[in-house]
Amino acid sequence: MGRRQEAGAPGKILIAGGRVIDPASGTDKVADVKIEDGVIVKDFSGKVAFETIDAKGLIVTPGLIDMHVHLREPGREDEETIATGARAAAAGGFTTIVCMPNTSPPIDNRAVLDYVTDKAADVAVNVLAIAAITAGLAGKCLSEMGDLAAGGAVGFSDDGRPVTDSGLMRRALEYSKVFDLPVISHAEDAFLSKDGVMHEGFISTQLGLQGIPAAAEETMIARDIILAELTGARLHITHVSTAGGVALVRAGKKRGIRVTADVTPHHLVLTDQNLKGYDTNYKINPPLRTQADNKALTEGLIDGTVDAIVSDHAPHAAQEKEQEIETAPFGAIGLQTTLPVLLTHILSERFDLPALIGKLTVGPARILGLSAGTLSPGEPADITIIDTKAKHKVEAGAFLSKSRNSAFIGADLGGKAIYTIVGGRPAHEERRPVK
Repeated sequence: MGRRQEAGAPGKILIAGGRVIDPASGTDKVADVKIEDGVIVKDFSGKVAFETIDAKGLIVTPGLIDMHVHLREPGREDEETIATGARAAAAGGFTTIVCMPNTSPPIDNRAVLDYVTDKAADVAVNVLAIAAITAGLAGKCLSEMGDLAAGGAVGFSDDGRPVTDSGLMRRALEYSKVFDLPVISHAEDAFLSKDGVMHEGFISTQLGLQGIPAAAEETMIARDIILAELTGARLHITHVSTAGGVALVRAGKKRGIRVTADVTPHHLVLTDQNLKGYDTNYKINPPLRTQADNKALTEGLIDGTVDAIVSDHAPHAAQEKEQEIETAPFGAIGLQTTLPVLLTHILSERFDLPALIGKLTVGPARILGLSAGTLSPGEPADITIIDTKAKHKVEAGAFLSKSRNSAFIGADLGGKAIYTIVGGRPAHEERRPVK
């Protein structure tokens, strides 16, 4: 699956006077960024007129990448479409998003992958796809992995469902190694998590809700790291949520195993305490854990154990989320809140803005082998401009997603993307350029 294509040349743009942060090249300085014909350039060719965007007082970064998004198309276009998800992504500062395969039908064959590719060609941002590990996400036999890799899939996952058959997971890792693509693990022991609603602990007991123990995640992380060591394949653990999970990934990396990991904003910021009101917007899988887990996840970001931050954008229809908590689906949207939540709650002396931007750009780009996540000359002009001082309250009516199931509605946040450029063309803007 290639990059988004569009007819016509985008021309020349000068992004002037912003603080340019490019973790891939180690850049952090006030500078200009120049775009010509959709590519970042060192200098313009000739003396042709160009458009200027005044970025003084703003942060200029490589376009943000979200490597874990649910777009629901095909099958549940009432919840989200590739087009609406792309618009929400652009508003959130993301220039590249990667959709997961648990659609209906799932992305387990070339026909469905080609359908997504065709739909993605006309939207505001670059949309790539993860293909299913198993046919029908059923966990019985492998998908057409070779054909899917040839069609442009950037990884394999049965996200939303664990691959319980260890032999099958081993074979998936062995095949993925042939294509040098990562297998993305939804680490969950379904026997331990059966009928669970939230994190197993004091709060679940207090609320009378079936819990999901940390061990449900950690046992599968341990298994998959062992299988990655056996096969030498690339393994990625998505939405790590427990302190034990971080420790397992850290230990695996120290042993030289090819394992990477990501975390979501809600697992960094929220806890099982948020479920006290039985609000289904906080029903997420893996579940919101404890403050101790939050601290361990943040430490994992700081020391490099956790390589990327993802939204795990999971839209659901209102009538489904309005069911009782035991029957409501897991998941929350996050494309438009990820960056503001991180800017508000995660920055510190030990985890500064360049470190944060790295987890949203070069980190996911390296995991998936993408030509993205950098402002180096010659690279595609995917750029995000951020106002770290923009204060706002999260309101459901402001979401561009078709769904409203956010875990941050009503939150007061500081900082947001105000200008998103994809391939040299504005995909979202809140401040008009000065000509």
